[in-house]
Amino acid sequence: MVVIALMLGVSFAAVPLYRLFCAATGYGGTPNIGAAASPGETAKTVTVRFNADTNPGLPWHFQPARPEITLRSGEEQVAFYSARNEASLPVTGVALYNVTPETAGKYFHKTACFCFNKQTLQPGQTASFPLSFWVDPAIAGDPNTADIHTITLSYTFFRSLGDAAGTPALAAAGPHVGARADLPVATATQ
Repeated sequence: MVVIALMLGVSFAAVPLYRLFCAATGYGGTPNIGAAASPGETAKTVTVRFNADTNPGLPWHFQPARPEITLRSGEEQVAFYSARNEASLPVTGVALYNVTPETAGKYFHKTACFCFNKQTLQPGQTASFPLSFWVDPAIAGDPNTADIHTITLSYTFFRSLGDAAGTPALAAAGPHVGARADLPVATATQ
């Protein structure tokens, strides 16, 4: 019984621990979080494509407002995603993100993102989620990334652990993402 409890605890901790590892190392296409840079002499044009997925256990429709943005490296841009809760009860979700190709992850910087906090949507509510980002001009000088002209930023929304724990039907419905004490719930407007 102890082994089962330990395995269950480790499975809930895996996603937050992996997120921390990727954020600390830049591994797995995890973008950096920081202040904006300015375009320099090495600035190049980069197209950022936006992808949106929703875990089947989360009754939301989630999509980018635009499929892509073209920018110069070092130039800060703002993009938006929208989500609609299609359930008859409030639902809280957490967005996990990734950057491809993986080698571009350490050059992709987010200064503000809806993915930094949990998001709660009321029944039928639609919300617009902003994202502020820039691509480091150093991407042009790295031989592993010099030929990259397109970066894909991909988000997947999952039901939060706290949401699933509060609703037994949701808890039994499938995977969800563990709650983190350092991520307060941010509710969207109707």
